[in-house]
Amino acid sequence: MTEIADFAAVLLLIAGAVALAVMATTLTGRRVPVPAPAIFLVAAAVVSDIWPRVNEVVPILTVERIAVVALIVILFNGGMDIGWGRFRAAAAPILSLGVIGTFATAGVLAAFAHYALGFDWTLAGIIGAALAPTDPAVMFSVLGRREIAGRSGTTLEGEAGVNDPAGIALMVGMIELATHDDASGFVVVREFIVEMGIGTAIGFAGARALLPLLRRLPLPAEGLYPVLALSLAGVLYGVTSLAHGSGFLAVFIAGLVLGDSRLPYKREIERFHNSLATLAEIVVFAGLGLTVNLGSLSARVWADGVLLFLLLAVVARPLVVVLTLAAARFRWTERAFIAWSGLKGAVPILLAMFAVIGGVPGAGSVYGIVFVVVLLSVVGQGTLVPVVARLLRIPMSERPLRLPA
Repeated sequence: MTEIADFAAVLLLIAGAVALAVMATTLTGRRVPVPAPAIFLVAAAVVSDIWPRVNEVVPILTVERIAVVALIVILFNGGMDIGWGRFRAAAAPILSLGVIGTFATAGVLAAFAHYALGFDWTLAGIIGAALAPTDPAVMFSVLGRREIAGRSGTTLEGEAGVNDPAGIALMVGMIELATHDDASGFVVVREFIVEMGIGTAIGFAGARALLPLLRRLPLPAEGLYPVLALSLAGVLYGVTSLAHGSGFLAVFIAGLVLGDSRLPYKREIERFHNSLATLAEIVVFAGLGLTVNLGSLSARVWADGVLLFLLLAVVARPLVVVLTLAAARFRWTERAFIAWSGLKGAVPILLAMFAVIGGVPGAGSVYGIVFVVVLLSVVGQGTLVPVVARLLRIPMSERPLRLPA
């Protein structure tokens, strides 16, 4: 009976927290211009301060695994939302901003962390790699049912689908460099090329293999098709990762291909994954927030985080956008909006967590700094996204609220 009662208390806490988090999403967007992820992140961090034993109940390794699963769901759904047709139409700016921009952002941040903040080159590189990826889910959380029309919206969505795997591949190389005395800078380039190359190849091949299964395999209930699609995405991630490729990139590519393919019960599949991705975003921000003790963040960590955030928002992101999109056909207002909307989210914290779990010396302080930067980016930049969109006259459309028949 004690075990039943103990588990009931844990289940009550988790279920209640998730229910409150879902209901809190109605307050963001139009009513309160604060991104929902910021609420989940701060609330979870406060809980970890009030109840320090939460780290024993939910250790950092468990949170890391939950975050990986959540990211698989988010990237697979993101790929299906974009579709191969939309992605191909904006492929040049997406790949330029998502790949070259990731390296450029990481380089600018690493140089600043080394020369201005006094970190050694290895830790500076870890900081740069962690903070390079963006998270448009934060921005779309603020916009609610409004969505950005045209190529700028597609570019922002596609950029995150590409630069999340790119940032992860870059971090894997940096961790290898930081934890092996005989490793050289070449290992970072090698790991990046191998991860992205294998991830791309298996992503396309896997998508072609998944299509016949989803089209021709007769299932006894229509509700099983979304479950099968998600399970196959998990299989694709596992196979790619075991082959030393980027499983996240493979899953995103598979989502792109499936997004434009004819499938039985496709509307049900899309609705299921969209809802699951929203829940995954809530879970990953809450879980990552539980790993941070706000009271333990020193004044130095806050100061470094504030300076890095300002560098990102005012210098690094605008510079990267100007350079990588120089040949793209965007109006200056669209470029400005893309520059402002390079928000940081769950992936940078997850990447810093990889460094902690990987045993990188000094990764604990980096983790706190990344948390501060993400918090400021979500609250500061994210809150102003609708205002910036209106000032720059970025075209938007209202997504219809689909109710079941």
